Amino acid sequence: MNFLEIIKNSYTSYANYFWSEITFQTIPFYVNYFWLLIILSITVWLLELAFPWRKNQPKIRTDFWIDAFYMFFNFFIFNLIIFIAFCNLTTAFVTLLFNGSSPDLAIISIQKYPEWAQLLIFFITTDFVQWLTHVLLHRFPFLWKFHRVHHSVEEMGFSAHLRYHWMENVFYTPMKYIMVMLIGGFHPEQAFLVYYISIAIGHINHANIEIDYGPLKYILNNPKMHIWHHAYSLPKEHAKGANFGISLSIWDYIFRTSYIPSSGRDIRLGFENIEQFPRSFIKQLFSGFGK
Repeated sequence: MNFLEIIKNSYTSYANYFWSEITFQTIPFYVNYFWLLIILSITVWLLELAFPWRKNQPKIRTDFWIDAFYMFFNFFIFNLIIFIAFCNLTTAFVTLLFNGSSPDLAIISIQKYPEWAQLLIFFITTDFVQWLTHVLLHRFPFLWKFHRVHHSVEEMGFSAHLRYHWMENVFYTPMKYIMVMLIGGFHPEQAFLVYYISIAIGHINHANIEIDYGPLKYILNNPKMHIWHHAYSLPKEHAKGANFGISLSIWDYIFRTSYIPSSGRDIRLGFENIEQFPRSFIKQLFSGFGK
């Protein structure tokens, strides 16, 4: 097996796919991550401008443009430079270990279930894995050093959703792969739909929008809940963080990591000594590796 050839093909294949997205050549159209992300972002931003929750917050908030760049860096540029080749190399190495075939580690298969049930199971299981990974990012100092990039937001808005250190891809992706391997029968189309729904929910959770979900707040994450996840000050019982839900809030209520003492509209965001945290993208890119 020629690993250099795998790296080369990974770069060229993803570069061609990325270009096909930009130039509207993807078929079917709904797998075009690039333009769907732009359409989603503009839509949520317009909602922020029309119905702002924090009315004294600037329309172009602090770090708006660096967060917008983070969206494209983490979704596309990082994949092109590093991640796709890394994933393909890992897949090839695992296949080599198992004598030329992918290991079947599935403990259950969902193929016999209706389509809606498959989608629901995929959505719930991937969200729980991400919730668990998110908890670990707060619990372990080594992981928190990278996750601080996301918490360096001091004015909340939709684009803050995708401001995160590129190392988080390295932590989240293997966890999701393990889940997919344990529960067999998923299809790429299901992954895309669930992934896009999760991105949309994440955008809304970070947006400067007031939404009242009513009783659904105990199931779905929401801006009033997630704002407290970014709070500068938390009580001792939540010293390592609270409200870790990505799309679903139910995990925080089940495992008692929820904390919503008030609406949180005007609370201070960030973490202790945030004024010393790097402000430029390049410095944040390499933060977490030193002391």
